[in-house]
Amino acid sequence: MDIIIAGDGEVGLYLAEALVDSNHNITIVDPHEDLIKMVESHTDLMAITGDSTSIKTLQRANVRHADLVISVLHDEHINLLTTILAKKLGAKKVIARINTMENLSPENRRTYQELGIDTLVSPEDIAAQEIISLLEQTAATEVFDFSEGKLQVFMIKLDHKAKVLNMSLDDVFKEYKHLDFRALAIHRHRRTFIPRGKDVFREGDLAYIITKSQAIEDLLTLSGKTPVNIRSAMIIGGGRVGRITAKRLENLIDVKLIEKDRERCLSLTDFLDKTLIINGDATDINLLEDEDIGNIDAFIAVTNSTETNILTCLQARSSGVKKTIALVENINYIDISQNIGIDTIINKKLIAASHMVRYTMGAEVTSLRFLRGIQADTLELVAQPGSDVTKRPISRLKIPEGAIIGGIVRNDESYIALADFQIEAGDKVVVLALPQSIHKIEKIFV
Repeated sequence: MDIIIAGDGEVGLYLAEALVDSNHNITIVDPHEDLIKMVESHTDLMAITGDSTSIKTLQRANVRHADLVISVLHDEHINLLTTILAKKLGAKKVIARINTMENLSPENRRTYQELGIDTLVSPEDIAAQEIISLLEQTAATEVFDFSEGKLQVFMIKLDHKAKVLNMSLDDVFKEYKHLDFRALAIHRHRRTFIPRGKDVFREGDLAYIITKSQAIEDLLTLSGKTPVNIRSAMIIGGGRVGRITAKRLENLIDVKLIEKDRERCLSLTDFLDKTLIINGDATDINLLEDEDIGNIDAFIAVTNSTETNILTCLQARSSGVKKTIALVENINYIDISQNIGIDTIINKKLIAASHMVRYTMGAEVTSLRFLRGIQADTLELVAQPGSDVTKRPISRLKIPEGAIIGGIVRNDESYIALADFQIEAGDKVVVLALPQSIHKIEKIFV
């Protein structure tokens, strides 16, 4: 595919890097000359300095031959105008990053589709929804739903309470063969690998497990995790992620939101109905104690400062908060954050890239999720008639090294992938793949 990415910093560059090994022709358009020089010196990507709302700039990027234009600048108005112009100038498909909830309404979506925009993506909205899901499954560090929850991928950090410690996968399967789950990947000492039968679970492992919804309770018991009943939450930061999260939670549980900026607090009072809004600095320990942090069930730090989010979550954890979630925008901090006691990390760049990269892949890929802090992705693919994956049982398939089939959804039934399972045309199949294996695994589904 010929792809144009319009950005103004890290999101566009991260998206381009996520696609650089996928045999696409990628052009980056960015207004920052320094960033463009860096891109040109470190990658083989074509880079253009300029304004993506300029027809001349888009023409320099050869927009009329573009299969896909993705606009991910921080200003959603620029993104909307860029994609509308790109479509009018000949681009086959366009995707715009947006920031406001208003633009996600069905009426506005229809209007933008009529103007030529194929897809609107809001990382803030998706991040808020992920936070809600994590509060529903409190024992997991990451939760990804596939086929409307018929299969779920959990990331669980194994501590000393886990019953599977020092057991191999073969041992676990023999002892708990009635359970519907499969280990997809283990992240240990900054290395990610797909486990085989003789591999052993160790304390501190980040284990990625696929399971059916009815088996979740048993899985959590094995991993030594106890779900927490979330009845109250404290949100730090009243920006887009914080305000959307508060809006979705305030009718379900007690919510307090701490925001440093007084003007933003005033605007939040018009947006939120039941949330207690507090104007203050969340790094002030006395303020947190005055707001009874020790009796809060969930602490969600989503300010624009990664450092503030990490530090306040650590303070919340030391005060006895059961579930902590931090927005960490610096990808280099993710691995560290997961190892110092923060339960869950949210990263908007990964969220945006996960949703947008999916549109660069074949029609058989219906879902794609980048896993946080490790070099691996989960995909949901539809097996096409006559594809290699439908010709023999799973144990006899030539699955690329660095990939594993985890589960299958057929009609309304879900199955965990076992050696003798025969995939059929039309089945939705959840796969975990390391980066070098993603496009190889695609080939056996078409």
